[in-house]
Amino acid sequence: MDLNAARERAQALRDEIRRHDHLYYVLDAPEIADAEYDRLFRELRELEETYPELPTSDSPTQRVGGTPLEGFPTVQHAAPMLSLDSDEAEQALRRFDDRVRRGLGYENVVAYVLEPKLDGLSVELVYENGELTRASTRGDGVRGEGITQNVRTIRSVPLRLRDDELSAPPLLAVRGEINSPTRGTRPPARCGSSTLASPPPARWSSTRTTSWRQPAWMWRRNGKRWTPFVPGD
Repeated sequence: MDLNAARERAQALRDEIRRHDHLYYVLDAPEIADAEYDRLFRELRELEETYPELPTSDSPTQRVGGTPLEGFPTVQHAAPMLSLDSDEAEQALRRFDDRVRRGLGYENVVAYVLEPKLDGLSVELVYENGELTRASTRGDGVRGEGITQNVRTIRSVPLRLRDDELSAPPLLAVRGEINSPTRGTRPPARCGSSTLASPPPARWSSTRTTSWRQPAWMWRRNGKRWTPFVPGD
């Protein structure tokens, strides 16, 4: 592939990835599976690495996707929330292992723990003097949507940290993901009628509802359909 062909392909990939970012992060209506999205992203990244002339400042490879929605307050994160890299190629994993070993020193024994991938809603919870004061989505990595009232309805999120063994620090920022448990059956009074393609957008739409007096509801598979329920019941 020559430079001109690579430039055309890279631009087509950028346009396609941006479209899927908008569908996933803003509209909560993805059209492709995560694996296909990762394949497009890897192809673009490899092209930009092969041809140093190609990267642009607005390329999807240069930032974390997701624009804060209107209707939510914009929250500045305590520190940037970056996304993890994704790859399935053996050589890429071997290069990662080599970087780890070089960083730690080859004389050290390196062990890995493998866990199933949890594809939930990335959030930051901020506790001040042990009390939950704000919760926000990842957004663009620097600013996110304030969803404090919604997250307060999730019973597994402590509104105040326990201090029976350790005193709570003045400021604590916790990063994690909101995921759907498999138990619980009670549906909410109002859950909308949209058909959701997969669990991740269901978690997004349930936690990012502006009607926060309705508890943040989750989804689980019921045959071929995803049905809502309130977690923790």
